[in-house]
Amino acid sequence: MRRVALWSVGVIFVGLVVLVMLVRGSGISATREPWPIEERVASAAWRFLIPERVRDAVNPVESTPENLREALEHFADHCAVCHANDGGGDTMIGRRIFPPAPDMRAASTQSLTDGELFYAIEHGIPWTAMPAWETGTPEGEQESWKLVRFIRHLPSLTPAELTQMEKLNPKSPADLARDPRFQKGGHIHK
Repeated sequence: MRRVALWSVGVIFVGLVVLVMLVRGSGISATREPWPIEERVASAAWRFLIPERVRDAVNPVESTPENLREALEHFADHCAVCHANDGGGDTMIGRRIFPPAPDMRAASTQSLTDGELFYAIEHGIPWTAMPAWETGTPEGEQESWKLVRFIRHLPSLTPAELTQMEKLNPKSPADLARDPRFQKGGHIHK
């Protein structure tokens, strides 16, 4: 037993030495691509740590046009800055974080359970840029479940929905200054 423990410690030590040698001198950066094994291990660990009751939860929010519209508006205003309106993650922020924002239309995201998506929204994902949006209120949970419905809708987003979302995206002061409707003092003149 003691011999196995010593071998285990030795293998871990050698692994750490090799890892340090590989990355020493190259620095650390949020612009590097994650190693495939790094992504797999992180994803498996995150999924393993989600409580089973949450992972297997069924979305209590009905798939109605109203719920989808509300989620679309919420996503455009809060999520698209990192995830892009189409969910692809190709934004200035989404490309520059580590790991990069995932393509929410891809099989790797769409294969997550509703409960896993809900958990990611509510509790965030440690060691990524995904923050926790939990409010501790039933209304906040409803919003998160609606976003899960919208994430499921992303692969079939229409051009009209993308246009609608663009109008709802937050605007920077520079964008507002270029908007002819923007009146001095910060009010939109109609």
